[in-house]
Amino acid sequence: MGRISVAGAGAVAIAAGVALAGCSAGQEQDDQAARVAAAVKASADAAAQADLRKAKVAAAAKVKANELGQIPVLMYHRVVDKPTTQDDRTPEQFRTELERLAREGYVPVTAAEYVTGRIDIPAGRHPVVLTFDDSSPSQFDLDGTGAPRPGTAVAILQEVAKANPGFRAVGTFYVTRDLFGKATPEEKAQMLLWLGEHGFDVGNHTRDHLSLRGKPKKAVNAEVVAGHRLITDLTKTDPVTLALPYGNQPDRKEWGLKGSSGGVSYDYGGVFLAGYTPAASPFNKNFDPVGIPRIRSMDKTGDCAKFCSTAWLDWLKANADERYTSDGDPKTVAFPSFKKPFLAKRFTDRVLAY
Repeated sequence: MGRISVAGAGAVAIAAGVALAGCSAGQEQDDQAARVAAAVKASADAAAQADLRKAKVAAAAKVKANELGQIPVLMYHRVVDKPTTQDDRTPEQFRTELERLAREGYVPVTAAEYVTGRIDIPAGRHPVVLTFDDSSPSQFDLDGTGAPRPGTAVAILQEVAKANPGFRAVGTFYVTRDLFGKATPEEKAQMLLWLGEHGFDVGNHTRDHLSLRGKPKKAVNAEVVAGHRLITDLTKTDPVTLALPYGNQPDRKEWGLKGSSGGVSYDYGGVFLAGYTPAASPFNKNFDPVGIPRIRSMDKTGDCAKFCSTAWLDWLKANADERYTSDGDPKTVAFPSFKKPFLAKRFTDRVLAY
């Protein structure tokens, strides 16, 4: 009892072999079917991606997207009823310029968004960077309810944005030790935190607004770090850009972009000058992070007949193919195919040429 003959064992082995062979054949058929299904899916996905890209190219061409084009970076100082310097603008002049920008399809982005290439605006629209130097109370102040004081640059910007859907109420404030005329750390922190919470950007303008030209590296680093700490001590957030006092570059331009002093380091995405042309797209090979030009806000008078905001906005309007026009997708860099030689190589994986 319980014994299996040799012949019986052989029969069992043969039967098991047949069963295993059957299983192996079935598994192979399943694997083959899975491979076919995967290949079909991959082919369908590739076709869908090709169709999607074709649609994106067509959409970019329709709005004449040119994300290698020029971007106006406008520079403001005080916004006061009675200007006393060529840098001042009246509230009405400021409002009029903002309304023109909205009417001509511009959408404000911050300096940080610009230098990092995070330009997320609707298709067919154009980015503009609004920058405010020296942290004047005329630029920004809060009333007793915690709202921007009427007549300040921030209040006017919000009013124009409200009246023009899609026009963002954002900009970049390059602050110094005056910090909107506030005296206590609590008041200063309140101002900077309010700006950050409402989409504005705060940049370094050095603490004491001293020219960096001709200074040794150690002194340049110390000045920049003092301005850097002015912001970080109040907000715990590092600024992304620097605006040079008076637009004066240090003897080595890169000192303003990266350095350290007293155990504090800075490494910025861009350094801004004080004039006087539109700036290159961050995707353009001509983008120079150590010397980004800005345009002074002013009518076409005197030396501003060609080189201030009204003149340059007129030029960009007349030469629309030269300005940055968005395709609406922040993940791609769209432009006419003949402009490809102007693309910075690090963005080749984002190209959408038509």
